[in-house]
Amino acid sequence: MRRLWVTSFALGTLFGTAALAQMPGKTAPAPSVPAGTAVPLTLAQAEALAIQNNPQITIGRLRALAAQQYVREQRSALLPNAYMSVTAVDANPGSRIAAGGLNNPVLFPRAAAGATVSQLITDFGRTTNLLSSSEYSAKAEVNNAAATRAQILLTVDQAFYNALETKALVTVAQKTVESRQVFVQKIEALTNAKLKSDLDLSFARVDEARGRLLLLEAENNADAALATLSAILGYPDRQEFQLAEETNPVAPPPADVNGLIAQAMQQRPEIAALQNQVEAAQKFAGAEHDLWRPTVGALGVVGLAPVRDDHIPNWYGAVGVNINIPIFNGFQYNARGKAADLQAEVNRQRLMDSKNTIARDVRNAWQDANRGYERLSVTQQLREQASLSLDLAQARYNLGLGSIVEFTQAELQKTEADIADTDARYQYRLSQLVLAFTTAEPK
Repeated sequence: MRRLWVTSFALGTLFGTAALAQMPGKTAPAPSVPAGTAVPLTLAQAEALAIQNNPQITIGRLRALAAQQYVREQRSALLPNAYMSVTAVDANPGSRIAAGGLNNPVLFPRAAAGATVSQLITDFGRTTNLLSSSEYSAKAEVNNAAATRAQILLTVDQAFYNALETKALVTVAQKTVESRQVFVQKIEALTNAKLKSDLDLSFARVDEARGRLLLLEAENNADAALATLSAILGYPDRQEFQLAEETNPVAPPPADVNGLIAQAMQQRPEIAALQNQVEAAQKFAGAEHDLWRPTVGALGVVGLAPVRDDHIPNWYGAVGVNINIPIFNGFQYNARGKAADLQAEVNRQRLMDSKNTIARDVRNAWQDANRGYERLSVTQQLREQASLSLDLAQARYNLGLGSIVEFTQAELQKTEADIADTDARYQYRLSQLVLAFTTAEPK
């Protein structure tokens, strides 16, 4: 029987960065409730708490917001750049720079202020490709955030149902201990009356001890399940939740797995994120190849020189156009273009691999759901037959027709059947959740 199998993922995703919780405007960890207070909690409330408090969801949202700023950064290259300048120079009048350059500019004492405006006219597609690449990357981050949210919600659902199952198993163990205690008292009284042997009493007490061990294990698993659920929901300590059972009727899984696979390919955020990453890599590769194209830009300046030499007018202004044509740079642009092409191919292969993996996961989840649904009727029949067998064994023992070994064996089978039936009900609910996650079914 699978128990607490989501613990490692849950704890790994929760305790990421302590500093993130202290950022302004972010939700603080969920407050603890007084010890011994049972807090009612439904599955929807648990999911809402996880969305509010889980740092991984916040990280995904912040990464998506940061990606939007990268889009603005790339778009800025298409807009004009303007800045103000103030310059003051004290020089030997009429002096020239004679060393350090091919020209001989004249230096005049002056104080001037002016403005400069530059505008990219065209670089034949490089900047627009970079902008498109950043936009696709931003969309990928949004989809990654959605995938993280879905994964966290699945972990919450699994922890919630795991806690419900362990709680139900505690109830089964308690009933087992109670029934065996009553039986021990009955056998003890019969033994004292010399109607039963000490061997019967010994077997009964062994069965009672087994029931107590079962109860201790069930209670330990229930405590661990509540601790895991509390941590996922952002609580620093284990909380005494009063978990609400789902009242939805049990429905069989869909009959056609191919439709589920097609739905997953259309709706899974991981697929959308990888598709956007492929588009972003292709646009970036195009931008890297565009480095070989010319760049055309315009520049304009205007200003005043209130303090100046007599040779300098009191204002200045000029406009110009500059064209840069790359010729040779040591094969740097060739290497950058080739690297970008290879990275685009890497992203395409990742997309193909992810599609294959998701198709496999959907098929496996569908098969698990079908097996879990069939197991429901089998374990129910097992429980009914085990109950009937126990009743018959007890009647035979009371009449002196059966041995204590026969009775204790029937009692053990009844306990195992109760555990199997309880496990089947909750495991089928979990398999439905996993199937819904693999197909990205909306919540």
